[in-house]
Amino acid sequence: MAMAVDTEMLAAAWSDMVRDLCGVTPQGWYVERGNVRASATYADAASLNAVSSMSLDPDLAALDELATELGERGLPWSIIVRAAAADAVADVAARHGLFNRHGVPLMACTKQDAVLDAAEGPRSAVRQVGSAASDVYSDVLTVGFEARQGFFGTLMGGRVLDAPGFSGYLAEESGVPVGTGLVIRNRGAAGVFNIAVVPAARGRGLGRALTARVMTDAFAAGDEVAYLNPSTDGWKLYESMGFRLVETWAMFTAP
Repeated sequence: MAMAVDTEMLAAAWSDMVRDLCGVTPQGWYVERGNVRASATYADAASLNAVSSMSLDPDLAALDELATELGERGLPWSIIVRAAAADAVADVAARHGLFNRHGVPLMACTKQDAVLDAAEGPRSAVRQVGSAASDVYSDVLTVGFEARQGFFGTLMGGRVLDAPGFSGYLAEESGVPVGTGLVIRNRGAAGVFNIAVVPAARGRGLGRALTARVMTDAFAAGDEVAYLNPSTDGWKLYESMGFRLVETWAMFTAP
């Protein structure tokens, strides 16, 4: 039987992760008002510029005010809340032009449930990198997500890859970087992000190798649980490594 996880703690860890990321990414902007937080990384993704609350009863007035502030920045942006609060937030989101509602799955895996075999593919090496490699890291991340050049902006620039609690990884084949991974640690939890492999190198176990290395290092450092928000394509991989769905959040975006 899978070990129980504390979804309240994971929600708080995710929220703190957003704060910490905005504190180190070069263009990061972050504001707290009551139990609502507004953040911007200036990446070209609505999920990376958000007004969010992990409270089951978010302050709607504060959410409305911060939505106005973030909306004025001219970025793709979103409102992210837990599912139990989504209906109450929908009218506020609609007033700000965010009519689309998406489910955001939260998966978690405890140290005891993790399946971390095949930590490296047969022709690959996964190594931890610091900020000296941020340009290479950003280039591989962009290609791995099949995004346009500049999509992530300076998200992973500056001192992000050297910041306390942050660890970045590159997967290489024959010395050529072909995949990325990132862990952001707080509250005894490891947030797993940026698992991406360039199209030409897919199907050789690199996504598994990256995820396994991230988790292995985080558990060795004392974390008891890892969490992530999976893509549809990554769902089966993460399940096979011990992750399971523990909650679904709601994200509101513009059409």
